Amino acid sequence: MSQLAPPREGLMPGSSGGEELLYAGRPAAIQGLGGLLLAILTVGLSALVMWIKARATHYRITTQRIVIEQGIFSKRMEQIDLYRIVDYVVERPLSQRLLGTGNLVLEAMDKTTPELRIEGIKTDVVALYERLRYCTEQEKKRRGVRVFDVEQA
Repeated sequence: MSQLAPPREGLMPGSSGGEELLYAGRPAAIQGLGGLLLAILTVGLSALVMWIKARATHYRITTQRIVIEQGIFSKRMEQIDLYRIVDYVVERPLSQRLLGTGNLVLEAMDKTTPELRIEGIKTDVVALYERLRYCTEQEKKRRGVRVFDVEQA
């Protein structure tokens, strides 16, 4: 699986103005202990199904956008620009922490994709979240985007 690239010479990613890769990879085939137990009980048949499912998804996270490509024969590509992201959730259940995986759930100001789930990635999810949050703020500044919270009474 892909690992996070270290920041260049002490700079945070995205500060150079160009698009830089933060993460590229696929979800882990066995994401938690439940999947591992299921693979053992089915003598590996479920592991094969999980592996095929994981191979059908590819995540690419850069300093400007998130691209999720899904499918084996028919492909579907979903992209969201970072400046549209308004909220983040890092999910690291115990079974996933034991296997070194985690999930990112992103809420966006996008009509077609209001919630984006990046599931089962085998990397330091908290470090990726911190970099992604920083790059989102940089993209909003670069594009002059301001987000206002409006509460309805």
